[in-house]
Amino acid sequence: MPDAPAEIRTPVAPVASNRRRTAGKTGNGPARLFVLDTNVLLHDPMSLFRFEEHDIFLPMIVLEELDGHKKGMTEVARNGRQTSRTLDALVAQQGGDMAKGLKLSATGHQTARGLLFFQTEPLDNALPSSLPQGKADNQILGVVHALRERHPQREVILVSKDINMRVKARALGLAAEDYQNDKTLDDGELLYAGALALPQDFWTRQSKTIESWQSGSHTFYRVSGPAVGQFYINQFVYFEAPGEPSLYARVTEIRDKTAVLKTLKDYTHLKNAVWGVTSRNREQNFALNLLMDPEIDFVTLAGTAGTGKTLMALASGLTQVLDDRRYTEIIMTRATVSVGEDIGFLPGTEEEKMGPWMGALDDNLEFLAKGDGGNAGEWGRAATNELIRSRIKVKSMNFMRGRTFMNRYVIIDEAQNLTPKQMKTLITRAGPGTKIICMGNLAQIDTPYLTEGSSGLTYAVDRFKGWPHGGHITLARGERSRLADFASEVL
Repeated sequence: MPDAPAEIRTPVAPVASNRRRTAGKTGNGPARLFVLDTNVLLHDPMSLFRFEEHDIFLPMIVLEELDGHKKGMTEVARNGRQTSRTLDALVAQQGGDMAKGLKLSATGHQTARGLLFFQTEPLDNALPSSLPQGKADNQILGVVHALRERHPQREVILVSKDINMRVKARALGLAAEDYQNDKTLDDGELLYAGALALPQDFWTRQSKTIESWQSGSHTFYRVSGPAVGQFYINQFVYFEAPGEPSLYARVTEIRDKTAVLKTLKDYTHLKNAVWGVTSRNREQNFALNLLMDPEIDFVTLAGTAGTGKTLMALASGLTQVLDDRRYTEIIMTRATVSVGEDIGFLPGTEEEKMGPWMGALDDNLEFLAKGDGGNAGEWGRAATNELIRSRIKVKSMNFMRGRTFMNRYVIIDEAQNLTPKQMKTLITRAGPGTKIICMGNLAQIDTPYLTEGSSGLTYAVDRFKGWPHGGHITLARGERSRLADFASEVL
C-alpha cells in the first residue's frame, strides 16, 4: 500500500450568508442597516457579528422579547441568555451615547466592522390601522418603516426567520430577507452525496496510465486526469457500462493530480453478511463498507424512509460489539421532536422515557434477533434477544453535555432535527476508540426554523467531507416494500 498522502485537499463549498449577499456598499452610499427580529437572535446568538461592515438596529420590543425567553433550560433560553450577555458586554465596554451606535468589534470580533444601534426614542408608526398595534411583530414592522422614512439614503432591511413576518413586510413595501448565515448550503441539491459516477470513457482514458496492485483481498488503482479534481478522500466512485468491467471503489489518497482507488468488500453476498444483513443496492454496499471499517470514526447516512439506515447501523454495531469485540456497547439517541401533538410527560427512568421514541430501534432489533436465532428454538432466540439488549443503551440527548464515551458505538438517529450547535455537542462527546453514526432524512425536518440548508446533519456532512477518518453516503432507494416505494413517490 502506498505511503500516506503528503497533503489532503478538502475543497470548501460556498456558504450562503447575508453578509455575502449584501456585502459591499451600494455604490458610494452608506452601509446597509439591518433590523434583526427576535427569532434571529434566539436562533444564533452570534448573528450580531455576521454582517461585516453593515450596521444593526435592535427595536425595544426585541429586547423585551429576549427578556421573556431567557428563563428555562431549553436551547432557545440558553441562546437568549447568551445574547443578553453579549449585549451587556458591548454596552459596558463602550457606554457613552448609545444613540451614536456601539462598535461591534469592541468585544474582539474583528470581522464585524459595523455599528449596533438600539431604539432610544419612540419612532412614528405609519403602518395601516388594520394591523394590531400591540403585537410585537407589527411593532417591529413599524420600526422598520420609520427607519426607512428617517434614513432615505440608506437601505433598511428586516432580517427574520419568520416566513409570515417577511411576507407581511414585503406586502407593506419593506425590504425583508431570511437569515442566511446559518445555512451551510443554498440548496439541498448541492449536498455532498458521497458517491460519484466515473465518466463513460474512464477505462479508455486510463488504459495507458493506470497503475494497479493487489494487497490482501483488495485491488488498488492509481489514476490521473481531470476526474481527480472532483474526488474527496473516502468518496465512493463507480463505473457501470454494458460490455465494460464494472468498478466499485473508494478514494484513499489524493496527491497532486493523481488519486488511489481501493476496491470494496462486496456485502451483497451472503458470505459477507453483517449480522445476517446483506446489501440490496449499490449505496447500501457503500454504507456497509463505511460502517464496518475500523479506520472510519464518523459516518453520516442520509436518505428517505425505508433505505435501511437504522438496520445497517444496528447490524454493523452488533457485529463489532458482540463478534469482533471492537466496541464495548452501542449507545443510541435521537432528537425527541414530535411529529404531531405532544402526549405530555412520560413516566419512568431515562431509558423508559425514551422508549416511545425508539420504535425504529425495537422494530429493527426484532428483525435482527430473529435472523440471528436461526434454529436455536424459542429459548435460543430469547437468550439472543436478551444478550443484544444488554449491549444497547438508549440515552437522552438532554444529558449528553459533559460526558465522554470511550470505545462506544454511538448511533444518532433523526439527526436532521439537530441544529449545528447540538450536532457539535454530540460529536465532541467521542473519546478514544469511539465511532459515531449520524442518520437522518432531510425531507422530514420537524424543528422550527431549521431547513435542509441549516440542519445539523447538512452541517456535519459538509464539514467532514474529505476527512480521512470520516465518510458519507446518501441512500437513494427504499427497500421496505413495493407499497412503501410507490407511496413515497406519489404521496
